[in-house]
Amino acid sequence: MLARDQRVDRYIDKAAPWARPLLELLREAVHAGCPEAQETIKWSVPHFEYKGVFCSLAAFKQHARLHFWKTSLLRSELSAAGQAALDQLDRMTTVDEVPNHKTLVTLVKAAARLHDAGVKVVRTRPVAKPPLVVPPFFKAALAQVPAAKAAFDEFSPSHRREYLEWVTEAKTQDTRDRRMAKTLEQLSGGKSRHWKFQRAKA
Repeated sequence: MLARDQRVDRYIDKAAPWARPLLELLREAVHAGCPEAQETIKWSVPHFEYKGVFCSLAAFKQHARLHFWKTSLLRSELSAAGQAALDQLDRMTTVDEVPNHKTLVTLVKAAARLHDAGVKVVRTRPVAKPPLVVPPFFKAALAQVPAAKAAFDEFSPSHRREYLEWVTEAKTQDTRDRRMAKTLEQLSGGKSRHWKFQRAKA
């Protein structure tokens, strides 16, 4: 594998005009700080590999980003100034917002040392959610509206949980009744709790 990858060249060439020089500066800094880093494309964006996935570049509609794979560990190794520079890398819109070359290279070298040492990022396991329990009043309300019950029964556990938590966490009986009525209305139309947001994202 070559240190430089033509696919990364094409990615930068296709980026918005404002992003190209920014991406090139970041790219050069990564190679200067870690000459052994190899370019590749993962998840449709440029990545650098050095003893595993090292860092990635990405250009979005209005900003660009350089992300180190072990950012959480890297932060603890840096001075306050280094941490501030690391934060800058998360959202840059112009070349002027990119930390200077010396600072960038220092960050890359610090990240490379973590990979040299074989330090692993500890991934915390998500806390298991309690079993889904449908309270009697909820079951009784569903039984009164067959279309709502049918939709509720077909929904995934996560969608059912969204409705259950919304209704049962109401502070007053009046609020609970209003939420239950809204739940039945939306379920009758086959809608999930956050159907408006999901539709907007699509």
